[in-house]
Amino acid sequence: MPLPLVLIGLGAGSAVLGVGKGIKAAIDQKDAKETQEKAQELVDRSTTMINSSRKHCGDALNRLGEQKIDTLESSIKQFIAAFEKLHNVDFANSAGLDELQNFVIDKQDLDELKAMQSTAASLLGGVASGAAIGAITAFGAYSAAMAFGAASTGTAIATLSGVAATNATLAFLGGGSLAVGGLGMAGGAAVLGGLVAGPALAVMGFIVGGKASANKDRAHSNLAEAEKYKEEMQTAIVACNGIRRRADMFTRLLLRLGSYFDPLIYQLQQIIETSGTDYSTFSPEQKKTVAAAMATAGAIKAVLDTPILNEDGELTKESGQIPGSITAFLESHEEA
Repeated sequence: MPLPLVLIGLGAGSAVLGVGKGIKAAIDQKDAKETQEKAQELVDRSTTMINSSRKHCGDALNRLGEQKIDTLESSIKQFIAAFEKLHNVDFANSAGLDELQNFVIDKQDLDELKAMQSTAASLLGGVASGAAIGAITAFGAYSAAMAFGAASTGTAIATLSGVAATNATLAFLGGGSLAVGGLGMAGGAAVLGGLVAGPALAVMGFIVGGKASANKDRAHSNLAEAEKYKEEMQTAIVACNGIRRRADMFTRLLLRLGSYFDPLIYQLQQIIETSGTDYSTFSPEQKKTVAAAMATAGAIKAVLDTPILNEDGELTKESGQIPGSITAFLESHEEA
């Protein structure tokens, strides 16, 4: 074969091969682009969903914290002021004591309620001045003792301000693993209003003009990471929703207790005004009113003492049990 024909044949073959590679590169680049867009959409949608769940959960905890403070600053404050005026209080032979036994309080309990009320007043002052932002949410998440207890810095969480309060709260939550249903630090941040941690990767666009096959591999790797991120955020969303429902339940409990407690406090004040402060001279009906008011204060204290979350960021077992006890208490007395 003449040499020129051989060269022409080789050139034609190279051209076909080049066209084939170009088509493959174009297909790979299109696949990479579509896969990358899918990965980004997954991340964006998952982030939007967890941000929404986080906000609703944080709002619920904040409402509970505000309700706890309101209860301490109104009903509990008035009850303590009236109850401390009484002398010779002895429920040993009082009618109805058996049914109140679960929530009977002693002097130590009363002192703890006074301490809670005092700290709640200080917390309100801090919030009014902008110095305790985030602390009310912590008060909603934990028991009063935990929220007002010392953080790792040795300072009470509820007295810290802004980011410091949130960070101390997150540190208190600990590192519950998403894999076992815990929130972990990222979940704690999600609940308490911090930024949700993004996936391990930052879903980045591939380099325009880069090698098509490499872009395709990178895009599929990003998609796998985006799927993993979606699963983790779904776990966190379930946890956030569970906490939100529990917090709302506690808020409703405190409101219901308050609607029963406030008339009792008024009756107690009227008894003192008309019959004095010597409990031993009260009529059986008056003694029953005092006992009912005291037991209701004990029921409220039980709610305040029960944390929603434990140190691993998980819902506590106690917070699932206390509503039943409080509901039974209220139903028995509202019917009486």
